[in-house]
Amino acid sequence: MATRRRESGFTLIEVVVAFVLLALVLSVSFEIFSTGMARAADLDDRARALVVAQSRLAITGAEEALKEGVTSGESEDRRFRWTVTVRRADDAPTVPGGKPPSSAYALYRIDVHVAWRGADSRERAVDLATLLSGAKPT
Repeated sequence: MATRRRESGFTLIEVVVAFVLLALVLSVSFEIFSTGMARAADLDDRARALVVAQSRLAITGAEEALKEGVTSGESEDRRFRWTVTVRRADDAPTVPGGKPPSSAYALYRIDVHVAWRGADSRERAVDLATLLSGAKPT
């Protein structure tokens, strides 16, 4: 009887299994990479929105006297829409005698809302607020 000698090399099943494993590893790697890139883009947008909001807070009350009202606009690249709301925060508090304290200054609350559309087409927003003292309106 003649014995058969096994030839060296890979069988078809071994090659198919190797390709399936390679495809799984590559698809998971690509998913991780693309998710990381999307998160980086979202974080970059949020950082830019914070810069817009902080600059709006810094400008309010610096260029002209504080006054109650709402202003809005867009960033230079038209990607971010902002709204600044200024309102009195002290609203004439009274002292135990019943008279409001007299002062030439008032406390104002400044709220900044910055909105933009993310890469996934969802609406995103950042809100900042601060208090500033300014001259009372006459």
